[in-house]
Amino acid sequence: MKPPPPPPRWTPSPLLYASAALHLGAVAAVLARPRVWPVALGAVVANHVALTAAGLWPRSRLLGPNWVRLPDRRGETQGEPPAAPARIALTIDDGPDPEVTPEVLAQLARHGAHATFFCVGERVERFADLAREIVRRGHSIENHSQRHRHDFSLLGPRGMRAEIARAQEVIDRVTGSSPRFFRAPAGLRNPFLEPVLAHLGLRLASWTRRGFDTVNGDADAVYRRLANPLRGNDILLLHDGNAARAPNGNPVILEVLPRLLDTIAANRLRTVTLRSALPG
Repeated sequence: MKPPPPPPRWTPSPLLYASAALHLGAVAAVLARPRVWPVALGAVVANHVALTAAGLWPRSRLLGPNWVRLPDRRGETQGEPPAAPARIALTIDDGPDPEVTPEVLAQLARHGAHATFFCVGERVERFADLAREIVRRGHSIENHSQRHRHDFSLLGPRGMRAEIARAQEVIDRVTGSSPRFFRAPAGLRNPFLEPVLAHLGLRLASWTRRGFDTVNGDADAVYRRLANPLRGNDILLLHDGNAARAPNGNPVILEVLPRLLDTIAANRLRTVTLRSALPG
C-alpha cells in the first residue's frame, strides 16, 4: 500500500505573522518614543487575548491547519457527481475503555461502520489487547496525547512535544500502526502546537459537531446535536472514555450510537476513517 503523503511543512499562519510584526512594531515604537508605551502595551495585550481565544476555539484555523471536515474528493469540487456514497467520519475519544469500547466495537460491526479512535497513550499501554482489537477490526487509532492533561493548552513546545511524541511511540509499538492525526485534549491548544505536529508528521483534527456526551446524560439531546443535520464530509465526535451515563446507567455513547448509525445509513452516507480520507 502506498504510504500517504506527509503533512505540509509548517509555516506560520497569517495571525502568527501579524502577531510577530505587531510585537516588533511595539518594541520599535517604544524605543523611538518611550511615551507611547501604554498604547504599545495595550496592542500587545490585545494580541495575546486574540491568540488565546484562537486556542480556546477548537475548530479555529487561525493558528494553523485543522481538519473540521473531511476534504472534498477529487472531482466533487468541480461539480462532478461522486463515484461513491458521500463520506462521514465518526471519531471516538478518550479510550480505550474496557467497559465501553468492546460494545462500541460490536455496534460498529453490526452496522458495517468504521471509526477513528483518538486514544490516550497511557490507556493504550494499559489496555493493549483492546487497542489491538480496535485496529484488527479495521478502525484506526490516532493520537490524543499520552496523559490527556487538563493543562495541555498551557504547555510550552517542549512539554507538548513530550506528551505527543510519547503517545505516538506507545500507539505505534502496541498496534503496529503509527498515528497520522492528533486531537488536543478538549480541543484546546496554543501557538506552539502546530510546529510540534509538523515536526512529528501529524495533522490536527477537530470536528464538525460534537454531542457533549461527557457532560450530558440525555441521549436524545446528544443524538440531536450530532444528527441534525448530517452532511457529507462531516466529522462527528463521541467518547468511549469519560462517557456520561444515561438515566438507566448506560454510557451515553451506547444509547446514541445505534440511532446515529441508522441515521447515517438512511442518509446514504458511508463511514470512513480520517486516514482513509487523506489526499493522494
